[in-house]
Amino acid sequence: MDFKQLRSFVAVADCGSFTQAAAKLYASQPTVSAHIRQLEDELHETLFLRTTKSLAITPRGRELYDYAVHVLDLQEQLMRAWAQDERTIRLGASTIPSSCILPEVLPAFRAQHPEAVFSILQSDSDGVLQQLRAGRFALGFTGAKEEAQDVVFSPFFTDRMVLITPNTPRYQRLLKEKMPVPALLAQEPLLLRETGSGSQKCADAFLEDVGLSSSALHIAARLNDQQSIRNLVAAGLGISIISGKAAQDDCERGKLLSFPLPGKSAGRSLYLVWRKSGALHPQTLAFIEFVRNFYANT
Repeated sequence: MDFKQLRSFVAVADCGSFTQAAAKLYASQPTVSAHIRQLEDELHETLFLRTTKSLAITPRGRELYDYAVHVLDLQEQLMRAWAQDERTIRLGASTIPSSCILPEVLPAFRAQHPEAVFSILQSDSDGVLQQLRAGRFALGFTGAKEEAQDVVFSPFFTDRMVLITPNTPRYQRLLKEKMPVPALLAQEPLLLRETGSGSQKCADAFLEDVGLSSSALHIAARLNDQQSIRNLVAAGLGISIISGKAAQDDCERGKLLSFPLPGKSAGRSLYLVWRKSGALHPQTLAFIEFVRNFYANT
């Protein structure tokens, strides 16, 4: 028993005629007749009573009809779901890619691929990797990488961490005087990200490079939201080390000041990440290539 046989059977039952069923299915009448005969042989049941002038479905045929309609409906639902899945790009994004990268690339990609559908889960970098490995989505965006054999990290954007402060006369003067960032960090209240954040890992590397231990810092708060950190810095709660990409808009609007960080440890890459095992859908592959090209000159 297969779907073609069931489809022929339902068409004959609906049309009351082999000829009309064949026309409905764009098949030949001998093909439809063969499908019905194969079903009857397999089930050892007569499904239709045939005469030269009439065609009637038998009780067993009526019973099969109800099941066949349900099975074919389930098949159609499955095929629609899989067709939708082929168009769906399932993403996981850490904070900076989620807030700064996706708003740039998703509208641009959809303009070229209007059929694309996005399903997005947001977490920190560690959370994105954990959920990627668990199969929650096919493609991740992270602000940090790790040594791993089961996933591929592909850098696509170069970011640089900056020190942000309120835009007040005092900090304007310190910026103009080029006060050393380590000295500023040692004396000001500091707002930090959560430990699983790629941004915080980069900030920690910078603090280590300039010789500032946690005991030497005046930590005012730890938060898991980049926007909240920017708002609290602007309100005067403290200063913070964050992504230059994330700070750009607030600095251009005059809400914050940005102090450049010295040294190579202040630079970092953002990564596209996917599992080595398992094939990516063509739509997801097209999106990876699009993102790489979008930031190729940055």
